[in-house]
Amino acid sequence: MANLSINPAAKIRSEIRVPGDKSISHRAVMIGSIASGRSRLANFLPSADCLATVECFRKLGVEINIDGTRVEVYGRGLRGLKSPKDALDVGNSGTTIRLMTGILSGQPFVSRVTGDRSIQRRPMRRIADPLRAMGASIEGRTVEGDVYAPLRISGGDLSPIEYDLPVASAQVKSAILLAGLYAQGETAVVEKAHSRDHTERMLSCFGAKIRGCRVRGLREFCGADIDIPGDISSASFFMVASLLVPDSSLLLREVGVNPTRTGIIDILHRMGAAMEVKDERLISEEPRGNIAVRNSKLWGVKISGEIIPRIIDEIPVIAVAATQAEGTTEIHGAKELRVKESDRIATVSSELKKMGAEVQELEDGMLIKGPTRLKGARVKSYGDHRVAMALAVAGLAAEGETTIEDADCIETSFPGFERILKDVQS
Repeated sequence: MANLSINPAAKIRSEIRVPGDKSISHRAVMIGSIASGRSRLANFLPSADCLATVECFRKLGVEINIDGTRVEVYGRGLRGLKSPKDALDVGNSGTTIRLMTGILSGQPFVSRVTGDRSIQRRPMRRIADPLRAMGASIEGRTVEGDVYAPLRISGGDLSPIEYDLPVASAQVKSAILLAGLYAQGETAVVEKAHSRDHTERMLSCFGAKIRGCRVRGLREFCGADIDIPGDISSASFFMVASLLVPDSSLLLREVGVNPTRTGIIDILHRMGAAMEVKDERLISEEPRGNIAVRNSKLWGVKISGEIIPRIIDEIPVIAVAATQAEGTTEIHGAKELRVKESDRIATVSSELKKMGAEVQELEDGMLIKGPTRLKGARVKSYGDHRVAMALAVAGLAAEGETTIEDADCIETSFPGFERILKDVQS
Protein backbone atom coordinates (compact mmCIF):
# COMPACT_ATOMS: atom_id res chain seq x y z
CA MET A 1 0.00 0.00 0.00
CA ALA A 2 1.60 3.24 -1.19
CA ASN A 3 1.69 6.49 0.77
CA LEU A 4 1.40 9.95 -0.77
CA SER A 5 3.35 12.89 0.66
CA ILE A 6 1.99 16.41 0.09
CA ASN A 7 3.76 19.69 0.81
CA PRO A 8 2.18 23.15 0.94
CA ALA A 9 1.68 24.80 -2.45
CA ALA A 10 3.01 28.32 -3.12
CA LYS A 11 0.54 28.86 -5.96
CA ILE A 12 -1.38 26.99 -8.66
CA ARG A 13 -1.30 28.39 -12.19
CA SER A 14 -2.02 26.08 -15.08
CA GLU A 15 -4.39 24.72 -17.73
CA ILE A 16 -5.24 21.05 -17.35
CA ARG A 17 -7.55 18.30 -18.55
CA VAL A 18 -8.85 15.79 -16.05
CA PRO A 19 -9.49 12.18 -17.10
CA GLY A 20 -12.76 11.02 -18.62
CA ASP A 21 -15.90 10.83 -16.52
CA LYS A 22 -16.03 7.61 -14.51
CA SER A 23 -19.82 7.33 -14.42
CA ILE A 24 -20.11 7.85 -18.17
CA SER A 25 -17.22 5.47 -18.95
CA HIS A 26 -18.95 2.66 -17.03
CA ARG A 27 -22.25 3.23 -18.80
CA ALA A 28 -20.70 3.48 -22.26
CA VAL A 29 -19.11 0.03 -21.88
CA MET A 30 -22.24 -1.57 -20.40
CA ILE A 31 -24.74 -0.14 -22.89
CA GLY A 32 -22.32 -0.64 -25.77
CA SER A 33 -22.06 -4.32 -24.77
CA ILE A 34 -25.80 -4.89 -25.16
CA ALA A 35 -26.13 -2.76 -28.30
CA SER A 36 -25.90 -4.35 -31.74
CA GLY A 37 -22.58 -3.68 -33.47
CA ARG A 38 -19.45 -1.69 -32.78
CA SER A 39 -19.21 1.28 -30.44
CA ARG A 40 -16.16 3.53 -30.31
CA LEU A 41 -15.46 5.37 -27.06
CA ALA A 42 -13.09 8.34 -26.86
CA ASN A 43 -11.58 9.67 -23.61
CA PHE A 44 -12.54 6.52 -21.71
CA LEU A 45 -11.27 6.46 -18.11
CA PRO A 46 -8.85 3.48 -17.77
CA SER A 47 -9.15 3.42 -13.97
CA ALA A 48 -9.36 0.29 -11.84
CA ASP A 49 -13.14 0.64 -11.45
CA CYS A 50 -13.86 1.09 -15.15
CA LEU A 51 -11.47 -1.70 -16.13
CA ALA A 52 -13.38 -3.97 -13.74
CA THR A 53 -16.50 -3.25 -15.80
CA VAL A 54 -14.60 -4.10 -18.99
CA GLU A 55 -13.40 -7.43 -17.55
CA CYS A 56 -16.90 -8.37 -16.38
CA PHE A 57 -18.37 -7.85 -19.84
CA ARG A 58 -15.51 -9.69 -21.47
CA LYS A 59 -16.44 -12.66 -19.26
CA LEU A 60 -19.99 -12.25 -20.58
CA GLY A 61 -18.71 -12.80 -24.12
CA VAL A 62 -18.21 -9.21 -25.32
CA GLU A 63 -15.11 -8.32 -27.34
CA ILE A 64 -13.63 -5.10 -25.98
CA ASN A 65 -10.37 -3.61 -27.26
CA ILE A 66 -8.55 -0.87 -25.34
CA ASP A 67 -5.85 1.46 -26.67
CA GLY A 68 -5.09 4.00 -23.95
CA THR A 69 -8.26 6.08 -23.60
CA ARG A 70 -9.81 4.76 -26.83
CA VAL A 71 -12.05 1.72 -26.61
CA GLU A 72 -13.94 -0.39 -29.13
CA VAL A 73 -16.88 -2.43 -27.86
CA TYR A 74 -18.38 -5.07 -30.16
CA GLY A 75 -21.89 -5.28 -28.77
CA ARG A 76 -23.83 -8.52 -28.86
CA GLY A 77 -27.36 -7.10 -28.69
CA LEU A 78 -29.87 -7.45 -25.89
CA ARG A 79 -29.90 -11.26 -26.04
CA GLY A 80 -26.29 -11.92 -27.00
CA LEU A 81 -24.50 -12.09 -23.65
CA LYS A 82 -23.09 -15.50 -22.67
CA SER A 83 -23.25 -17.30 -19.35
CA PRO A 84 -19.97 -16.57 -17.51
CA LYS A 85 -17.84 -19.53 -16.47
CA ASP A 86 -16.58 -17.79 -13.34
CA ALA A 87 -17.83 -15.23 -10.85
CA LEU A 88 -17.87 -11.67 -12.15
CA ASP A 89 -15.50 -9.66 -9.93
CA VAL A 90 -16.29 -5.92 -9.77
CA GLY A 91 -13.32 -5.11 -7.55
CA ASN A 92 -14.11 -1.90 -5.65
CA SER A 93 -16.76 -0.60 -8.06
CA GLY A 94 -20.23 -0.02 -6.65
CA THR A 95 -21.40 1.34 -10.01
CA THR A 96 -20.41 -1.89 -11.74
CA ILE A 97 -22.17 -4.25 -9.34
CA ARG A 98 -25.40 -2.29 -9.12
CA LEU A 99 -25.84 -1.38 -12.80
CA MET A 100 -24.64 -4.73 -14.10
CA THR A 101 -27.08 -6.52 -11.79
CA GLY A 102 -29.88 -4.73 -13.65
CA ILE A 103 -28.60 -6.09 -16.98
CA LEU A 104 -27.99 -9.59 -15.58
CA SER A 105 -31.55 -9.67 -14.24
CA GLY A 106 -32.77 -9.91 -17.84
CA GLN A 107 -30.43 -12.72 -18.91
CA PRO A 108 -31.60 -16.36 -19.31
CA PHE A 109 -28.74 -17.72 -17.18
CA VAL A 110 -27.36 -17.63 -13.66
CA SER A 111 -24.59 -15.19 -12.76
CA ARG A 112 -22.48 -14.85 -9.64
CA VAL A 113 -21.14 -11.40 -8.80
CA THR A 114 -18.61 -10.50 -6.13
CA GLY A 115 -16.13 -7.76 -5.22
CA ASP A 116 -13.58 -6.70 -2.65
CA ARG A 117 -14.19 -6.35 1.10
CA SER A 118 -15.56 -2.83 0.66
CA ILE A 119 -18.11 -3.98 -1.93
CA GLN A 120 -19.16 -6.84 0.32
CA ARG A 121 -20.07 -4.29 3.00
CA ARG A 122 -22.25 -2.16 0.72
CA PRO A 123 -26.05 -2.68 0.89
CA MET A 124 -27.69 -4.30 -2.16
CA ARG A 125 -31.29 -4.66 -1.04
CA ARG A 126 -31.97 -1.24 -2.57
CA ILE A 127 -31.49 -2.79 -6.03
CA ALA A 128 -32.58 -6.33 -5.14
CA ASP A 129 -36.11 -5.35 -4.10
CA PRO A 130 -37.19 -3.59 -7.33
CA LEU A 131 -35.41 -6.15 -9.53
CA ARG A 132 -37.14 -8.98 -7.68
CA ALA A 133 -40.43 -7.15 -8.24
CA MET A 134 -39.66 -7.31 -11.96
CA GLY A 135 -39.17 -11.10 -11.78
CA ALA A 136 -35.45 -11.62 -11.17
CA SER A 137 -34.13 -13.96 -8.49
CA ILE A 138 -31.36 -12.25 -6.51
CA GLU A 139 -29.75 -13.97 -3.55
CA GLY A 140 -26.89 -12.85 -1.34
CA ARG A 141 -25.69 -12.74 2.23
CA THR A 142 -28.46 -11.48 4.49
CA VAL A 143 -27.43 -9.37 7.47
CA GLU A 144 -29.98 -7.49 9.59
CA GLY A 145 -32.52 -7.55 6.78
CA ASP A 146 -30.23 -6.25 4.05
CA VAL A 147 -28.57 -8.11 1.18
CA TYR A 148 -24.82 -8.11 0.52
CA ALA A 149 -22.46 -9.50 -2.12
CA PRO A 150 -21.53 -12.06 -3.27
CA LEU A 151 -24.78 -12.13 -5.26
CA ARG A 152 -26.40 -14.94 -7.23
CA ILE A 153 -28.61 -13.58 -10.01
CA SER A 154 -31.02 -15.77 -11.93
CA GLY A 155 -32.54 -13.71 -14.72
CA GLY A 156 -35.09 -14.25 -17.44
CA ASP A 157 -38.36 -12.73 -18.58
CA LEU A 158 -39.04 -9.53 -16.67
CA SER A 159 -42.18 -7.50 -16.13
CA PRO A 160 -42.22 -3.69 -16.24
CA ILE A 161 -42.76 -1.72 -13.04
CA GLU A 162 -43.24 1.87 -11.94
CA TYR A 163 -40.94 2.32 -8.97
CA ASP A 164 -40.86 5.19 -6.48
CA LEU A 165 -37.26 5.67 -5.38
CA PRO A 166 -37.25 5.95 -1.56
CA VAL A 167 -33.83 7.68 -1.65
CA ALA A 168 -32.29 9.54 -4.59
CA SER A 169 -29.79 7.15 -6.15
CA ALA A 170 -28.55 7.12 -9.74
CA GLN A 171 -27.26 3.57 -9.28
CA VAL A 172 -30.65 2.20 -8.20
CA LYS A 173 -32.48 4.18 -10.90
CA SER A 174 -30.02 2.94 -13.53
CA ALA A 175 -30.27 -0.70 -12.44
CA ILE A 176 -34.05 -0.56 -12.87
CA LEU A 177 -33.92 1.21 -16.25
CA LEU A 178 -31.31 -1.24 -17.59
CA ALA A 179 -33.44 -4.15 -16.40
CA GLY A 180 -36.41 -2.43 -18.06
CA LEU A 181 -34.69 -2.97 -21.44
CA TYR A 182 -35.60 -6.66 -20.97
CA ALA A 183 -39.23 -6.14 -19.90
CA GLN A 184 -42.25 -6.17 -22.21
CA GLY A 185 -43.73 -2.68 -21.95
CA GLU A 186 -42.64 0.49 -20.19
CA THR A 187 -40.59 0.60 -16.98
CA ALA A 188 -40.59 3.87 -15.03
CA VAL A 189 -38.69 5.30 -12.07
CA VAL A 190 -40.14 8.16 -10.01
CA GLU A 191 -37.60 10.37 -8.22
CA LYS A 192 -38.29 12.75 -5.33
CA ALA A 193 -34.99 14.52 -6.09
CA HIS A 194 -33.10 14.34 -9.36
CA SER A 195 -30.01 12.12 -9.33
CA ARG A 196 -27.41 12.10 -12.12
CA ASP A 197 -29.00 11.23 -15.45
CA HIS A 198 -26.06 9.75 -17.39
CA THR A 199 -27.89 6.44 -17.98
CA GLU A 200 -30.88 8.17 -19.57
CA ARG A 201 -28.65 10.32 -21.77
CA MET A 202 -26.49 7.35 -22.77
CA LEU A 203 -29.48 5.18 -23.67
CA SER A 204 -30.81 8.02 -25.81
CA CYS A 205 -27.43 8.38 -27.51
CA PHE A 206 -27.52 4.67 -28.44
CA GLY A 207 -31.07 4.94 -29.77
CA ALA A 208 -32.96 3.11 -27.02
CA LYS A 209 -36.64 3.98 -26.53
CA ILE A 210 -36.39 6.22 -23.47
CA ARG A 211 -38.26 9.31 -22.37
CA GLY A 212 -37.13 10.86 -19.11
CA CYS A 213 -37.03 8.04 -16.54
CA ARG A 214 -39.30 5.79 -18.62
CA VAL A 215 -37.83 3.11 -20.89
CA ARG A 216 -39.60 0.73 -23.28
CA GLY A 217 -38.18 -2.76 -23.29
CA LEU A 218 -37.38 -5.48 -25.83
CA ARG A 219 -36.25 -2.93 -28.45
CA GLU A 220 -32.83 -3.51 -29.99
CA PHE A 221 -30.52 -0.52 -30.46
CA CYS A 222 -27.24 -0.03 -32.31
CA GLY A 223 -23.67 0.79 -31.39
CA ALA A 224 -22.61 4.44 -31.23
CA ASP A 225 -19.56 6.69 -31.13
CA ILE A 226 -19.25 8.30 -27.70
CA ASP A 227 -16.93 11.15 -26.71
CA ILE A 228 -16.65 11.19 -22.92
CA PRO A 229 -16.15 14.55 -21.16
CA GLY A 230 -13.73 15.15 -18.30
CA ASP A 231 -14.99 14.05 -14.87
CA ILE A 232 -16.31 16.98 -12.82
CA SER A 233 -15.85 14.96 -9.63
CA SER A 234 -12.14 14.66 -10.46
CA ALA A 235 -12.03 18.33 -11.44
CA SER A 236 -13.53 19.33 -8.08
CA PHE A 237 -10.29 18.56 -6.23
CA PHE A 238 -8.37 21.00 -8.39
CA MET A 239 -11.16 23.59 -8.21
CA VAL A 240 -10.95 23.60 -4.41
CA ALA A 241 -7.15 23.55 -4.43
CA SER A 242 -7.13 26.66 -6.63
CA LEU A 243 -9.60 28.41 -4.34
CA LEU A 244 -7.55 27.72 -1.21
CA VAL A 245 -3.96 28.24 -2.39
CA PRO A 246 -2.96 31.96 -2.59
CA ASP A 247 -2.26 33.59 -5.95
CA SER A 248 -3.84 30.70 -7.89
CA SER A 249 -5.56 30.65 -11.26
CA LEU A 250 -6.56 27.45 -13.05
CA LEU A 251 -8.41 26.54 -16.26
CA LEU A 252 -9.90 23.05 -16.49
CA ARG A 253 -10.68 22.14 -20.10
CA GLU A 254 -13.44 19.90 -21.51
CA VAL A 255 -15.13 19.13 -18.19
CA GLY A 256 -18.61 17.59 -18.09
CA VAL A 257 -21.15 20.11 -16.79
CA ASN A 258 -24.25 17.95 -16.74
CA PRO A 259 -26.79 19.87 -14.55
CA THR A 260 -27.27 16.81 -12.32
CA ARG A 261 -23.54 16.96 -11.49
CA THR A 262 -22.81 20.69 -11.18
CA GLY A 263 -23.90 20.99 -7.56
CA ILE A 264 -20.22 21.43 -6.67
CA ILE A 265 -20.10 24.60 -8.78
CA ASP A 266 -23.35 25.87 -7.22
CA ILE A 267 -22.08 25.27 -3.67
CA LEU A 268 -18.67 26.85 -4.30
CA HIS A 269 -20.38 29.88 -5.87
CA ARG A 270 -22.51 30.21 -2.74
CA MET A 271 -19.32 30.08 -0.68
CA GLY A 272 -17.92 33.02 -2.67
CA ALA A 273 -15.77 31.24 -5.25
CA ALA A 274 -14.57 33.12 -8.32
CA MET A 275 -15.49 30.50 -10.93
CA GLU A 276 -16.85 30.63 -14.46
CA VAL A 277 -17.96 27.99 -16.98
CA LYS A 278 -16.98 28.97 -20.53
CA ASP A 279 -17.54 27.62 -24.05
CA GLU A 280 -20.33 25.22 -23.06
CA ARG A 281 -21.55 22.77 -25.74
CA LEU A 282 -23.31 19.40 -26.10
CA ILE A 283 -21.40 16.34 -27.38
CA SER A 284 -22.70 12.75 -27.18
CA GLU A 285 -25.77 14.06 -25.31
CA GLU A 286 -23.56 15.40 -22.47
CA PRO A 287 -22.84 19.11 -21.89
CA ARG A 288 -19.22 20.13 -21.38
CA GLY A 289 -17.26 23.32 -20.93
CA ASN A 290 -14.08 24.95 -19.66
CA ILE A 291 -14.02 25.94 -15.97
CA ALA A 292 -11.92 28.91 -14.81
CA VAL A 293 -11.13 29.19 -11.08
CA ARG A 294 -9.25 31.81 -9.02
CA ASN A 295 -8.13 31.96 -5.40
CA SER A 296 -11.07 33.34 -3.38
CA LYS A 297 -12.16 34.21 0.13
CA LEU A 298 -14.87 31.73 1.15
CA TRP A 299 -17.80 31.83 3.58
CA GLY A 300 -19.56 29.01 5.40
CA VAL A 301 -22.94 27.87 4.04
CA LYS A 302 -25.79 25.52 4.92
CA ILE A 303 -26.05 22.51 2.60
CA SER A 304 -29.09 20.20 2.62
CA GLY A 305 -32.12 19.08 0.65
CA GLU A 306 -32.33 18.48 -3.08
CA ILE A 307 -28.76 19.50 -3.85
CA ILE A 308 -27.28 16.60 -1.82
CA PRO A 309 -27.65 13.97 -4.62
CA ARG A 310 -25.87 16.41 -6.98
CA ILE A 311 -22.82 16.73 -4.68
CA ILE A 312 -22.71 13.36 -2.94
CA ASP A 313 -19.27 12.47 -4.36
CA GLU A 314 -17.85 15.96 -3.79
CA ILE A 315 -18.75 16.38 -0.11
CA PRO A 316 -15.28 15.25 1.11
CA VAL A 317 -13.56 18.06 -0.81
CA ILE A 318 -16.33 20.54 0.06
CA ALA A 319 -15.52 19.76 3.69
CA VAL A 320 -11.89 20.71 3.00
CA ALA A 321 -13.01 24.01 1.47
CA ALA A 322 -15.17 24.62 4.54
CA THR A 323 -12.15 24.42 6.87
CA GLN A 324 -10.87 27.62 5.21
CA ALA A 325 -14.24 29.39 4.96
CA GLU A 326 -15.34 32.16 7.33
CA GLY A 327 -18.04 30.87 9.68
CA THR A 328 -19.73 27.49 9.99
CA THR A 329 -20.61 25.17 7.13
CA GLU A 330 -23.48 22.79 7.90
CA ILE A 331 -24.06 19.62 5.87
CA HIS A 332 -27.30 17.71 6.50
CA GLY A 333 -29.20 14.96 4.68
CA ALA A 334 -26.08 13.14 3.48
CA LYS A 335 -26.46 9.85 5.35
CA GLU A 336 -25.75 8.04 2.07
CA LEU A 337 -22.08 8.93 2.66
CA ARG A 338 -21.96 6.28 5.38
CA VAL A 339 -22.29 3.45 2.82
CA LYS A 340 -19.72 4.57 0.25
CA GLU A 341 -16.22 3.10 -0.15
CA SER A 342 -15.79 4.12 3.48
CA ASP A 343 -18.08 5.79 6.00
CA ARG A 344 -17.18 9.18 4.54
CA ILE A 345 -18.81 11.17 7.32
CA ALA A 346 -16.64 9.39 9.90
CA THR A 347 -13.43 9.21 7.87
CA VAL A 348 -13.44 12.81 6.61
CA SER A 349 -14.25 14.09 10.09
CA SER A 350 -11.57 12.06 11.87
CA GLU A 351 -8.77 12.78 9.38
CA LEU A 352 -9.41 16.52 9.06
CA LYS A 353 -9.38 16.75 12.86
CA LYS A 354 -5.86 15.28 12.80
CA MET A 355 -4.89 18.29 10.66
CA GLY A 356 -6.40 20.76 13.13
CA ALA A 357 -9.83 21.28 11.58
CA GLU A 358 -12.87 21.92 13.76
CA VAL A 359 -15.30 19.25 12.55
CA GLN A 360 -18.34 17.86 14.35
CA GLU A 361 -19.67 14.59 12.98
CA LEU A 362 -23.46 14.37 12.63
CA GLU A 363 -25.56 11.30 11.87
CA ASP A 364 -26.33 12.66 8.40
CA GLY A 365 -23.52 15.15 7.81
CA MET A 366 -20.99 17.48 9.44
CA LEU A 367 -20.53 20.88 11.06
CA ILE A 368 -17.24 22.55 10.05
CA LYS A 369 -16.02 25.80 11.62
CA GLY A 370 -13.52 27.96 9.81
CA PRO A 371 -11.16 29.28 8.95
CA THR A 372 -8.58 27.11 10.74
CA ARG A 373 -4.85 26.80 10.20
CA LEU A 374 -4.38 23.27 8.95
CA LYS A 375 -1.18 21.48 9.91
CA GLY A 376 0.46 18.63 8.07
CA ALA A 377 -0.19 15.24 9.65
CA ARG A 378 -0.15 11.54 8.98
CA VAL A 379 -3.67 10.65 7.83
CA LYS A 380 -5.49 7.59 6.48
CA SER A 381 -7.49 7.14 3.29
CA TYR A 382 -9.33 4.07 4.61
CA GLY A 383 -9.01 2.72 1.07
CA ASP A 384 -11.37 5.44 -0.19
CA HIS A 385 -10.16 7.29 -3.29
CA ARG A 386 -12.22 10.45 -2.70
CA VAL A 387 -11.10 10.71 0.92
CA ALA A 388 -7.47 10.33 -0.18
CA MET A 389 -7.74 13.07 -2.82
CA ALA A 390 -9.60 15.42 -0.47
CA LEU A 391 -6.83 15.02 2.10
CA ALA A 392 -4.26 15.76 -0.60
CA VAL A 393 -6.01 19.08 -1.28
CA ALA A 394 -6.02 19.81 2.46
CA GLY A 395 -2.28 19.10 2.45
CA LEU A 396 -1.69 21.79 -0.19
CA ALA A 397 -3.24 24.38 2.14
CA ALA A 398 -1.62 23.09 5.35
CA GLU A 399 1.61 24.00 7.12
CA GLY A 400 4.22 21.25 6.85
CA GLU A 401 4.13 17.87 5.17
CA THR A 402 1.03 15.67 5.02
CA THR A 403 1.36 11.92 4.50
CA ILE A 404 -1.68 10.00 3.24
CA GLU A 405 -1.58 6.28 3.96
CA ASP A 406 -2.91 3.77 1.41
CA ALA A 407 -3.11 6.34 -1.37
CA ASP A 408 -2.97 3.80 -4.20
CA CYS A 409 -6.78 3.59 -3.91
CA ILE A 410 -6.79 6.83 -5.98
CA GLU A 411 -6.21 4.65 -9.06
CA THR A 412 -9.82 3.42 -8.82
CA SER A 413 -11.03 6.73 -10.23
CA PHE A 414 -8.14 9.07 -11.09
CA PRO A 415 -5.00 7.52 -12.56
CA GLY A 416 -2.34 10.20 -12.87
CA PHE A 417 -3.68 12.31 -9.98
CA GLU A 418 -0.28 12.73 -8.29
CA ARG A 419 1.39 13.75 -11.56
CA ILE A 420 -1.24 16.41 -12.33
CA LEU A 421 -1.07 17.64 -8.74
CA LYS A 422 2.65 18.30 -9.23
CA ASP A 423 2.21 19.78 -12.70
CA VAL A 424 -0.23 22.49 -11.58
CA GLN A 425 2.31 23.76 -9.06
CA SER A 426 5.24 23.99 -11.50
